[in-house]
Amino acid sequence: MKDSSKLLEELNARSREVFRRVVESYLETGDPVGSRTLTRTMSEKVSAATVRNVMQDLEFLGLLDSPHVSAGRIPTQTGLRMFVDGLLEVADLQNDDRQKLDETLGSNSGDVNSMLDRIGSALSGVTRGASLVLAPKTEAPIKHIEFVSLAHDRALVVLVYADGHVENRIFSPPPGITPSAMREAANFLNAIIEGRTLSEVNTVMRAEIESRRREIDKLAHDLVESGLAVWDGQGETNERLIVRGRSHLLSGEEEESGLDRIKTLFDDLERKRDIAEFLELTEEGEGVRIFIGSENKLFSLSGSSLVVSPYMNADRKIIGAVGVIGPTRLNYGRIVPIVDYTAQLVGRLISDRTQR
Repeated sequence: MKDSSKLLEELNARSREVFRRVVESYLETGDPVGSRTLTRTMSEKVSAATVRNVMQDLEFLGLLDSPHVSAGRIPTQTGLRMFVDGLLEVADLQNDDRQKLDETLGSNSGDVNSMLDRIGSALSGVTRGASLVLAPKTEAPIKHIEFVSLAHDRALVVLVYADGHVENRIFSPPPGITPSAMREAANFLNAIIEGRTLSEVNTVMRAEIESRRREIDKLAHDLVESGLAVWDGQGETNERLIVRGRSHLLSGEEEESGLDRIKTLFDDLERKRDIAEFLELTEEGEGVRIFIGSENKLFSLSGSSLVVSPYMNADRKIIGAVGVIGPTRLNYGRIVPIVDYTAQLVGRLISDRTQR
């Protein structure tokens, strides 16, 4: 199959117009488009037979498909990709949409996750799709750490950050851990972690353990190792995926197969191991990206599209992402500026909070 941009270049003006009108009609209605319908909208006067021949050629190229023998055509995944890359006209952000997103700032209180939760709900409401927001990991430098024994199989780790933020996380310590081993492990960590972020601690700590292994006993060593697994993403982490607006995806999906697709989609979303991949989708460049059907490696099913954009902190580092998911016939021209504006909004809010 040829690259979509090369296919577009090879189409003559009539074929390009037929293709564009089929896609635009499909995105608006979700219905197959017939040749007689197109003859009423073409810029030049042509017969239905001529349009039908053009549509057959476009089907041969893999850009259109016939869902039923006697029905009209709909765009294929390749066709949608070509339309998005070469023919999509992105609209300006509507004032009503901007206002609804900006209203989330009116209650700009609470922690970052609460703020992102409100923005996710607003994004879902504006787009009438399911919104996805990847909350950032805490990257503030650590000031102090403590381990607290809760039971023989449960312990609490308390992380105090330089910005005053405190996190308490429960995990399962190695069997046989003692209060003295917990103190020893905390002393060991506090000697090396101050001023470093969690991501920096990982590398430093493992090097320190190798060089100072004899200074900490086996239980303290295991506690440090298991504690790090909790803090740095192999267990519970501060990185989470916020999903809002599932009902929007379910409406209009009355067929049983449609409901099964939606269920599979959210099963995929709720697997914590997939969250990091969501951010990886955005890291190849700034701006909004569109994934159509099976192009989207986060989901195991085709038939859904994701419009996603990263957001950045004050240092222009990508720390999270926001997006909208829906059927492949999303109104891309309207959704793209909304996602772009939301990502910029989240980035500004997080930067403002970290600079206070």
